[in-house]
Formats: sequence, structure tokens, C-alpha cells
Amino acid sequence: MRVAFVSETVAQHRETGVTRRIRRTAEALAGRGHDVFICCAQWWDGDHDSFEQDGVTYRAVTAKSPGDGRFAVSLPAALRAIDPDVIQATAADPTHVLAAKAASIVLRAPLVVDWYESPDAGDADDPLWRLAASVPELVLAPSETVRTRVRELGADGDAVWVVPNGIDIDAIRSAQPREVADIVYSRRLDADANLESLLLALAELRDHDWSAVVIGDGPERDVYERQVRDLRIEDRVSFAGDQPLENRLSAFKGAQVYVQTARREAFPTDLLRALACGSTGVVEYHVESSAHELVEQENRAFRTTSEQELTDALVTASEMEPMEFNENFAEYDEEQILDKYLTAYDEAEERMSWVEPAALAGGVVLVVALVALLVVVL
Repeated sequence: MRVAFVSETVAQHRETGVTRRIRRTAEALAGRGHDVFICCAQWWDGDHDSFEQDGVTYRAVTAKSPGDGRFAVSLPAALRAIDPDVIQATAADPTHVLAAKAASIVLRAPLVVDWYESPDAGDADDPLWRLAASVPELVLAPSETVRTRVRELGADGDAVWVVPNGIDIDAIRSAQPREVADIVYSRRLDADANLESLLLALAELRDHDWSAVVIGDGPERDVYERQVRDLRIEDRVSFAGDQPLENRLSAFKGAQVYVQTARREAFPTDLLRALACGSTGVVEYHVESSAHELVEQENRAFRTTSEQELTDALVTASEMEPMEFNENFAEYDEEQILDKYLTAYDEAEERMSWVEPAALAGGVVLVVALVALLVVVL
């Protein structure tokens, strides 16, 4: 199968939840023997318009840095040159989705949109975003939280599937525990990290015996380090910065509790890894975070909605029996998740086959309308 991904920005430009998911999925498909292409802004040196890495061919749609506004206009020609069986686009920009749909109609290749982040509140009334949610054969969301937001944009509920991030279960089984701290927090320290919830709870438990480590870096790290000093718990909370996956897994296995308090999270992959490693999960509920979905049916985890509940959950979680692997999360193995993508592609192809040949003329009209819309927008 020839699969063409569409994402102006990729992990080689900037690592985010979206770009990491694209890279993992593309490389996994290539590892299964599929022909995989990623249409993106050029990130490699030289004047050649394609570059192969880890079995994936990157095709430059634009030579300039991401965001120059020409990507959507140039995308249909790039996709036509690839002639894919399936097109998978991200929802970073609605005009990219519409351009991919225009190519999809001409090439008779179904369009699947991997909608990783929840749409912003203002997008609900934007006709471009509403159109982007309704034109694909299928939309894939990492969680029910994101799925609900996409449906609110007007997507058909049956056409929005949940495909979570996968994890390497073999690596988790074989990871060796390392006693870094009793309590672990692991996430990018940005405006949504909400680490202060955990720090305040830990300060309330200063009379208990505990140690904590914060894994991750970001623009708010200095703020949180200062808060730790202000709370006078700096001798028990350490900041480890960014750590490779191997180190994180060892820390998760050696810890008793993993805490997730972020206000916004499309899919908390490190929480999933920690739960699979046997850590007891403590999740603070937030409307724009899907973290609670992983613990709702798990008896070794707690969902909290207040500062007092969080503090109490930390005490209870610390008293639970240690475990080094939780079989309940084996279903998230990356190989099984890849099968979900392939099933989605088959479903998308079947949905496109339902379109009567006579409807193709209407599709051509839609292409013209989309191109005209892109010209106006850009």
C-alpha cells in the first residue's frame, strides 16, 4: 500500500505530540513493508526535493520554512506525483485538509485526517474548520475527548474513530527499575503543565516520607523550580530535565506513583507507559485533558477533582502493592495500534467506493470550489 502523509511541519522541524505521532506511524508502516511518503516543508539541506530516512520518503511541498502560506496551493501536485492509495493528513491547518481532499477526489484515494489536538473554542464557528471536519472519509482522534470536540465541528459521529498512541510493550516488560523517586511527573513544562497542583499537594504532605522527580523541560521550568523553593520542598523534589525513553521507563518502574495534572493533553503517552510499568496513577481531571480516560476502569489509579482529593490520593497510592508490569495496558502495544490504522485505511477505501461514478462530476466541482477557496484564503 502507498500511503501519503500530509503535514507541513514534521518532527525534524519541531517535536510535538502531533509530529511524534506522524513519525511513529509512518516508520511503523514502512517497517511493515508499505511505501510511505510524507509531504512536508523541506527540512534537509540541498536542492533535492525528496529525502529518505528510516524507510520513509519525505517529499518537499515547499522549500521555505513552514508557515509561508504556499503549502496548500502546492500540495495537490505533490500528491498527484506520489499517486497514493490512501492520504492521511493532520488537522494543523484546515486549508491543508481541503487541499488534500481536492487531490483525494481526483486521485480516487480516500482521505483520512489524524486530528490529534482538540480544536480551539473559536474554531466551532469557523466554516473552514467545520468543512475540514466533514470532508474526510474518516477522522482519527487519539481519545474520546478529542473525538467529542471534532464531532462538535460537524463531523459524522460514525466517521470519527479513536486510535490512541501506541507503546512498546516489549521494551516496558524488559525495562529495569531504578529507584529515582517515589513519585514521578513527566511532561513538557509549558503553560498547560499545571505542575503547581502536584507541588502544592506535596507541600501539604511534608510530614510524610516521600521523594519526587520532575522529568521534562520547557519554558515554565524556572517558574516551577522557584515554586519548589518557595514551598521549601527543594530537598525532596528534583528536576531531571528531558530524559531518553529508556531512562523514563526505568524511573516509572522504580516509582510507586505517577501523577498527571496537565490542563490540556490530547493523549498522555507517558502516563500510559507508567501505568503499564506498574506505577499507581493519580490523575487530576481537566475538561481539555484525556488523561482520565486511561484510569476510569483501572483499580490501580485515582481520578481527582480537587486539591484535597489529590493529596488524599497520593497517600493512598503510596500504600498500594508495588508492581512492575500491568497487563491491563498490553492492548496498547504499538503493533496492535498499527493494525487499527490499517483497518481505518480499509474502511476509508470502502467508504470511498460507495460513491457512485456519477457523483464524480460533483467531486470535480468540489475540487474547483476548494481551489478557488484556497486562492481567496491565501
